[in-house]
Amino acid sequence: MLSTLLDRYCRLLGIAMVACLAVMVVLVFGNVVMRYGFNSGFTLSEELSRWLFVWMTFLGAVVAVHERAHLGTDTLVSRLPVAGKKLCLGATYLLMLYLCWLLLRGAWQQTLINADATSAVMQVSMGILYASGVVFAVSAMVMLAGSLWRLLSGRMSEAELIGVHGDEA
Repeated sequence: MLSTLLDRYCRLLGIAMVACLAVMVVLVFGNVVMRYGFNSGFTLSEELSRWLFVWMTFLGAVVAVHERAHLGTDTLVSRLPVAGKKLCLGATYLLMLYLCWLLLRGAWQQTLINADATSAVMQVSMGILYASGVVFAVSAMVMLAGSLWRLLSGRMSEAELIGVHGDEA
């Protein structure tokens, strides 16, 4: 059930990332045309594009956590017995959960600190920009905790114990 819910959540994030990219392309292209063709421009273009890029990056990182698509190396772990692989993966999940906690705490503090500050052009709360870190940290923590639970309860296959996927060079 959690897996289906996370799959749908990541599909929704994928749609949001496509929307962010589409708006960024329209804003930047429109701004270029306005500057070179009409000697004017959209003042909103640069700031909003930067904000959308930050949000798109954090949302993409959430999807990458779900798909286990972040960079990694398996040179040592792939040679370990199953118990060693489980131990290393469990330690990795605990470290990632701790790092997400640190990111959550810092992003939350920055969101609160900047909630009353407004952006230069859009005049909206800067807290919205820093909230992207909160969304990432909470989402990643849920996914990592679910994977850790699957590992500890023995519901993770041996093939899933190696966190690196992809082509070997």
